[in-house]
Amino acid sequence: MGKNIDEKELLVLEIIRDSNEPVGSWVIADKLSEKGYSVSSATVGRILNKLEKMGYLEKEKFRGRVITKKGEEAIKTTNVINKIEFHKKKLEKYINTKVLEDFLVILEARKSIERTTARLAAENITQEEIAELERILETQENNYRMHKSISQNDLDFHKAIARASRNKVLETLYHIISLSGQQSEIFEYLREKVGAPYMVSHRKILEALKKGDPDESEKSMIEHIENLIKDVRTYWKTFNEK
Repeated sequence: MGKNIDEKELLVLEIIRDSNEPVGSWVIADKLSEKGYSVSSATVGRILNKLEKMGYLEKEKFRGRVITKKGEEAIKTTNVINKIEFHKKKLEKYINTKVLEDFLVILEARKSIERTTARLAAENITQEEIAELERILETQENNYRMHKSISQNDLDFHKAIARASRNKVLETLYHIISLSGQQSEIFEYLREKVGAPYMVSHRKILEALKKGDPDESEKSMIEHIENLIKDVRTYWKTFNEK
């Protein structure tokens, strides 16, 4: 959990938050017992002291503890982290050999199409479209820092390049491929598991497009897709060795 808060400590914070008055250790011990945790008043006291030192609680003399603004934020943050971890475990169970095989087939198709869309985009892209790509990457980078999903940002980035190619056939082909769901939360989770630096390749592609360099743009896109293929194969190897 976030910042050294374990399950019992989170429950203690929630018990105090939900109380209309300061809460003492005996009351908290009883509440924890109701939730299936057998803890002594002394143990609760140690938890309260720790949470107070972290700035999550304040003591009202002879009455008990009350939660601080920082403590309320800690509850929210910890619950978000717990949801993310739960979601990741569900994704891990879903990924199987068939899913990985499909990813590889789609990635090979993407490489054939997107190397050309990147090349054509370098020749035809406008300053407005470059600004749009920059905005997409800034949003993606911000979402990544906030531990939010970036799969839609990834999709938006590649769709914008396909549009900038001015080739309707290639743009349509990319849109068809994008409907496969390859750029999904599952794929996002997979790349995180293998420690892939997700947005480095996107920045290289954008810089090449800014230069209007078809060769470099094509090369950067190929490198990006081949890195994705490598990530799938790396996960596949790890997955099959479990």
